[in-house]
Amino acid sequence: MTDLRHMFWDEACAEELSDARLLAAMARFEAALARASARFGLVPAADAETIAAVCARAAFDPAALARAARRAGTLAIPFVKQLTAQVAAASPGAARHVHAGATSQDVLDSAVALCLVPAAARILELLGRLGDAAAALARRHAATPTLARTLLQPAIPVPFGWKAAVWLVPLARSHAHFGAAARAAATLQFGGAGGTLSAYGEQGDALSAALASELALPRPEIPWHSARDAFARLGAESAILAGAAGKIARDVSLLMQPEIGEALEPAGEGRGGSSAMPHKRNPVGCHLALEAALRAPGLAATLLAQLTPEHERGLGQWQGQWLALRELLASTAGALGAMAEVLEGLEVNAAGMRANLERTRGLVYSEAVARRLARALGKSAAHALTERLCARALEQGSSLAEALRADPQASSILGAAELAQLFEPERAFGAAPAMIERALAAWAARSKS
Repeated sequence: MTDLRHMFWDEACAEELSDARLLAAMARFEAALARASARFGLVPAADAETIAAVCARAAFDPAALARAARRAGTLAIPFVKQLTAQVAAASPGAARHVHAGATSQDVLDSAVALCLVPAAARILELLGRLGDAAAALARRHAATPTLARTLLQPAIPVPFGWKAAVWLVPLARSHAHFGAAARAAATLQFGGAGGTLSAYGEQGDALSAALASELALPRPEIPWHSARDAFARLGAESAILAGAAGKIARDVSLLMQPEIGEALEPAGEGRGGSSAMPHKRNPVGCHLALEAALRAPGLAATLLAQLTPEHERGLGQWQGQWLALRELLASTAGALGAMAEVLEGLEVNAAGMRANLERTRGLVYSEAVARRLARALGKSAAHALTERLCARALEQGSSLAEALRADPQASSILGAAELAQLFEPERAFGAAPAMIERALAAWAARSKS
């Protein structure tokens, strides 16, 4: 599939949702319908095999179909017309049975469902890569001190592995939710003219079961011509997944700023350069993921807005819904692939992280200091004293430790050894090690589900 949007898409996922794959899936539906109908004597067996054989080799011109579909209002009408003509060339008798009893929405929705199966599998594959990379960082840097930043300001020391674990857990949740949404969306659509399979009489229900078996698609309780929640739910989960990749991209891109200098995307030929400034190393993987994360909510909103079709077949909802799904899924896959590549090759500057901690002159340990002083002074008094000493350190350009040593009240409480311990980053990690282990366990459980 040739498309300039491939700079934002994952090509393998986009290929599964391409025009060619959709049209092939529509032909597959028609072949399966003919064969299933033949089981019940609705179509002569020889004609069904002719239809199936033509469907297997049928060729379509997407551009010509698009022009015709603009006049017809749906892709299925010119598609069935072209397919019928190709079947007629092989057998005029068989051509009479093409698409018999089905409706336009049956073939289009079922074809989209068929395309969703491999596309979703590709997304889950990329999600697995990204999660594995985040898990590896969480393990490797479980004891690497770095700065937590709240409202973009230095907060407290945390392990960099804990930060990676924060990235990891939403991926574990999305693996379950996206997978379930994809399975729910990839179901047979078969209802005929009004949704009740009236053209097949009493054989309709058995025929739908046979068709589902032919296509290896689950059969829903009832046709979903005008119940579009499964596509909307898949769209929402895709947008959430793109956002999870975007969150990682936002953090990594901020860590890459030279004035922070705590991490770098992997380097490579033609990667991250500037057309005007040779010195630059741009966060291009993060850029791609953020582009998808920013665009995905609007695409998901399109699917959510299509939840209100009129009566038994809506006007203007389902006809082009697969286009929004294709854009959303291919973009989400692109974001996951970009960030998997980033985290798999992420250059972590542990020394830079330590230097940034030291640059705060110990102010990020104020929570630990106040908590220790509270044992002697009470919470309010300890907080007020620590706040004054922080202000004094900032004013004098000294460290918080120096301010504590110079203060008679604080120094009377804290001995030299205990004071030094308060400024060891590893002692400020709190429950982070246990949290990292739980995050890794959640990801490992995901891989077994």
